Amino acid sequence: MELDRIDRKIVATLMADATVPLARLADMVGLSQTPCWKRVRKLEDNGVIRGRVALVDPERLGLGLTVFAAVSAPEQSADWQRKFEVIVDAMPEVMEAYQLAGSHDYALRIVVRDMVEFERIRRQITEAIPVRDLSVNFALRRLKAQTVLPINTVSA
Repeated sequence: MELDRIDRKIVATLMADATVPLARLADMVGLSQTPCWKRVRKLEDNGVIRGRVALVDPERLGLGLTVFAAVSAPEQSADWQRKFEVIVDAMPEVMEAYQLAGSHDYALRIVVRDMVEFERIRRQITEAIPVRDLSVNFALRRLKAQTVLPINTVSA
């Protein structure tokens, strides 16, 4: 789906504040409410807008440990990849998972309460499927975390 300037303004506005009322959103992007609503629906239907969420502080929820794990597969079979993806998808503590090109095959961002919980997650992965290597780094502090993507809302 090709996004025009108005679509990009809608997306940028909703990324910054998904609670903005439709009337205000329409005014901000220069449309009346009905065309704005139709554009939002089209953006949702086409998967550009995947959902609207509340951003929370993990530490205030007792989830003070962020772990970045690099996983190397013992083989490159489609069967192993499928199994790994199913395992990772079923773990709510795995916030993000990426398949990589480079020295490791996958990168995971895991958010847990403490080292005991992380060890449970590590065991859960390595007992469910063989891995060649699982290297981890523990975040000491978050320097930057944002959810707003850099979208050009000025030019066509």
